[in-house]
Amino acid sequence: MTEQKKRRPYASALRHEQAQATRQKIATAARELMIRKGYADTTMAEVARQAGVAVQTLYTSCPGGKPALAKLVYDITLAGDSQSLPQSDRPEVRAIIEEPDPVRKLALHAATATAILRRIQPVHRLLRAAAAASPTDAGLQDVLADIERERLMGSRGPAEHLHALGALRPDLPPARAAEQIYVLTSTENFEKLTEVCGWSEGEYEEWLAAMLAASLLAHHHPEQAHGR
Repeated sequence: MTEQKKRRPYASALRHEQAQATRQKIATAARELMIRKGYADTTMAEVARQAGVAVQTLYTSCPGGKPALAKLVYDITLAGDSQSLPQSDRPEVRAIIEEPDPVRKLALHAATATAILRRIQPVHRLLRAAAAASPTDAGLQDVLADIERERLMGSRGPAEHLHALGALRPDLPPARAAEQIYVLTSTENFEKLTEVCGWSEGEYEEWLAAMLAASLLAHHHPEQAHGR
């Protein structure tokens, strides 16, 4: 292998790391500004300035303009970082997959979902409010629709995993199980229970684990969801 060939993978990896760091800076700046000022009052120029990048760099990272920027904020907040790492390869998801007991598996899923909801709730509420205030903003409406489609699609993984293990109720097709997971783990349910009803996040997590187990699992006894 020549020296030039050796340099190419290194240079490519370095560019990838730099691009990830830039996306993280942009998302952090945009999230802070949008939550503080609102979506409509946050400009691309302000985000570029706070992120320390050129405006052109911002548009290169978010070619769809401000709606694409909002989706970038959502995606990075959802993941917790800017790494292009599949969900199935993340440690918390691997732990769920490798757990042999279906009830415990769903308890781990509930814990992971609660941590994600804690992060994403302010951003999701911001985008819902912005979309309600600007019903003619097709780009923003599309972002919210994409988020819901992705959430539903993401719920298929755990449903199909439980089905493959023979853990789903026999009368429950994986597609319907995914729809139940999608609804139970919604941001709106998390908000209502923790903000309106005053539940702690621990109480929400316990409720979610119990509801998932009761709704999805074959041969399930409710006391199992609480570890009794």
